[in-house]
Amino acid sequence: MGSLTAFVFYAFALYLGYTSIGVIPIVVGISMVGVWGSYYSSDKIVLSMTGAKVIDHDTAPQLFNLVNEITIASGLPMPKVAIVEDDAPNAFATGRDPEHAVIAFTTGILRVMDREQLQGVAAHELAHVANRDTLVSAVAATTAGAIALMSDFLLRITMFGGGRRDNNGGSNPLVLIAALIAALLAPIAAVLLKAAISRKREALADATAVAFTRNPTGLRRALETLAADSTVVHQKSNAVAHLWIESPLDNKLTSKLFATHPAIEDRIANLRALEQSGPVPGSAPNTSD
Repeated sequence: MGSLTAFVFYAFALYLGYTSIGVIPIVVGISMVGVWGSYYSSDKIVLSMTGAKVIDHDTAPQLFNLVNEITIASGLPMPKVAIVEDDAPNAFATGRDPEHAVIAFTTGILRVMDREQLQGVAAHELAHVANRDTLVSAVAATTAGAIALMSDFLLRITMFGGGRRDNNGGSNPLVLIAALIAALLAPIAAVLLKAAISRKREALADATAVAFTRNPTGLRRALETLAADSTVVHQKSNAVAHLWIESPLDNKLTSKLFATHPAIEDRIANLRALEQSGPVPGSAPNTSD
């Protein structure tokens, strides 16, 4: 959202004729304010966008107790727990730090998964909280926005007087071509950077979840259930797609380079490999219903 606001401001400034390099710090500053403002209020913003409703122990005691068990195992403070009225099985976590974290589950995931699977899902989402992935996403968004803005501005400098000149006083065509290619590739590179970081954090969250539960089977079975289900959550905006445990935007037609999550088949295979490697150190007996 902050990057989008900055781009709109930048385009408006160019429309009015403000092409000075002094515009760049202002635009980047607006982008940073927007991104970090969203980061600071991420729990409220995401709850509003997804329609998630915060619950208490009396509303859903079994779910509340399950999250509390994983919280104790992780050593984190108890997050807020929320439910999204949506038939598609999915879940997400958000919040700027562990003290302001929210973990949300759709009604669909609560309906189709048993306790062991939900333990795996809750552990995965708490892993995002423990690993400060909301902060990582904010840094990635700021970096990507700055790259795109700077590349566009450098192209304009090259085209309108800032680049090397030929003997006739005109811009060197090779420099213009190089600048154009850089301007076209930089935004794509920024998107690829964000997607790659998101995939790495998802893989890390899977591994951290296993460290919390000492039981890769629960998360593996949960992912298998998600892989077999074709329904998609109603809220599938680009702004929150990376938060869900299964992205509503990634599919078999999506390039792996642009996907925000590793292929779910790969995630399942990694967890199955952990199961086959033997008991996880410190694992406790299975307490699933």
